[in-house]
Amino acid sequence: MHHMDKQEIVHIFEEIGTLLELQGESPFKSRAYTAGARVIAGLDTPQLQELARGGKLRSLKGIGAALADKIGELVTTGHLTYYETLKQQVPAGLLEMLTIPGMGPKKVKAIYDQLSIATVGELEYACHENRLVDLPGFGRKTQENILKGIDQLKQHRGQYLCHEAMQVARPLFDALIASELTARVALAGSLRRRQEIVEQVDLVASTTQDERLRRTVAKWPLVGEVLISEPAHLSLQLQGGVKADIHLVDEVAFPFALHALTGNQSYLSVIEAHATQHGYTLDKDGLRRGNERVACHEEEAIFAALGLSYIPPELREGLGEIEAAARGALPRLIDERDIQGVFHVHSTWSDGMATIEEMARTAQGLGYRYLGLSDHSQSARYANGLDPDRVREQHRLIDRANEMFDGLTILKGSEVDILPDGSLDYANDLLSQLDFVVASVHSRFNMPQAEMTARIIKAMHNPYVTMIGHLTGRLLLAREGYALDIEAIIAEAMHLGVIIELNANPHRLDLDWRHLRAAHAQGLLTSINPDAHSPDGLRDVTYGVGIARKGGVTAEQVLNTRGLQDIQDWLAQRRRTRLHS
Repeated sequence: MHHMDKQEIVHIFEEIGTLLELQGESPFKSRAYTAGARVIAGLDTPQLQELARGGKLRSLKGIGAALADKIGELVTTGHLTYYETLKQQVPAGLLEMLTIPGMGPKKVKAIYDQLSIATVGELEYACHENRLVDLPGFGRKTQENILKGIDQLKQHRGQYLCHEAMQVARPLFDALIASELTARVALAGSLRRRQEIVEQVDLVASTTQDERLRRTVAKWPLVGEVLISEPAHLSLQLQGGVKADIHLVDEVAFPFALHALTGNQSYLSVIEAHATQHGYTLDKDGLRRGNERVACHEEEAIFAALGLSYIPPELREGLGEIEAAARGALPRLIDERDIQGVFHVHSTWSDGMATIEEMARTAQGLGYRYLGLSDHSQSARYANGLDPDRVREQHRLIDRANEMFDGLTILKGSEVDILPDGSLDYANDLLSQLDFVVASVHSRFNMPQAEMTARIIKAMHNPYVTMIGHLTGRLLLAREGYALDIEAIIAEAMHLGVIIELNANPHRLDLDWRHLRAAHAQGLLTSINPDAHSPDGLRDVTYGVGIARKGGVTAEQVLNTRGLQDIQDWLAQRRRTRLHS
């Protein structure tokens, strides 16, 4: 029996909401499913299963009878007839059209209803024929943008952001373990190396019952299609389009297969050469000295046999880590447990989805000691930015909240816009009332490199700026970062003691880990910031930590590994230094 993972249910409910919108159902109905998905996302899987079994789903706020029945059906049977039927009624190509930047359900429906276009290919052709120019609600500009969007889609087809891949990898991993047909299961490939963009999910499973396992897996609802089914290899197309390869091995080969399927090509060729130099052969089946097999139960044993310190998966990129491991010179990488609190968090005061109190409760549940609230400043009209009066009002509220909360302190901050001339969006007398300031660019992205670099450096010279938000402004698979001299900015940041954040939102992961490597070697201090716009967004810290580890970052080089008192002292000390320099 396949246990429906909460992430799968969330995905199905979100898709039902979208399918209903595409069918032109009342927004009220489709919103009920999207809202339902949000409620489910807030529970953990065991809680959800317990409520479903006890018939208590109705007790959840926002879950009515119809939704409760459907969740029940998913949890108990692993599928949902309503969803299957709905999927058959809506052409599959419409869902793909939704992935084009700027194409929402209303636009897709209009194109389908009025031009009978049901695939991305047909849409592209229609744009080239100028069919959208006279379509009500469209026009020449929209048509150009859609063509640009389709280009982007084609460039990135078959590539996924790490969190999208993780959302399907996790339930697959859990299901393999729950099947009781495997002894050990592990995530491998680029997802295990914590790459920001991946092409597929790789899993290694040791089993003595490969045939039964392959038959079982084929029936799981999260599997869209079985592409290959061989004794040692299952290739699947998962719901949502991501491809997953499951490598089936015996227990003895498990650590070797995991090792061979984790490192990238350049890592593997260097470590295999290192093995040869030391009189060994290393491959996916084992480690041998002449004809003798060296038994290893875990990956650690492979490294030890080769005279290397353990190389964390994130570093296995063939960038000098094997040489460093031979010298015993690898850093102790930051660990998620090192994080004591977070900066760069939004609430309903600007463009967040949850109140300050809800964000604080979640942060407390995650074991954090402080939450650095930083709603948008006044120029960010699109994000409901705060004018100075609202900032002062928010401070009064934070003071009250801090009396209520035990063990968590809310710090007063702001994400302040860096204006095109490099000045900040608030006057210094207001900035001086904040505990910390994240300064970010949100406008005029297309400035020439020299001007954009000067704009950010000028902002860093303001004594109240604690950190720079999402330095390059990139959106992975959607928007290139702006033209910047990153080296010059990092050098200046170190000189001024300004922090460059590592924005942990999986769409950004900015600063890029390749730049982090260089910057940390020079001693740059960073802060792993979730840029959270909802309670769930606080969990993105995980992705930020993965990128920091990839960048070879230690706990000492990350501001928010410090306790509350240390942070408050650091912020006060830094401000004194800056005001007097």
